[in-house]
Amino acid sequence: MTKDDCETLRREIKAIADRLHSLYDMRIWSPEESEVAANATLAYRHLEDASMRLGKAIQALDGGTSVYDKDQVPGA
Repeated sequence: MTKDDCETLRREIKAIADRLHSLYDMRIWSPEESEVAANATLAYRHLEDASMRLGKAIQALDGGTSVYDKDQVPGA
């Protein structure tokens, strides 16, 4: 897997997460649909996690260097 592969997948995942989030936010959930709302929320969180994990893969492919300044990291 290359950095470009990870970046492409990450963009696709973020686009899907954005679509899911916009559908979720526009909806008024009835009490009978609470299971649907709960699972939509979990799906969104899993997509966020997948995007973050690919970001960590990109970081590793870049030699493990964080994109954050050391001044911004607590305890650094």
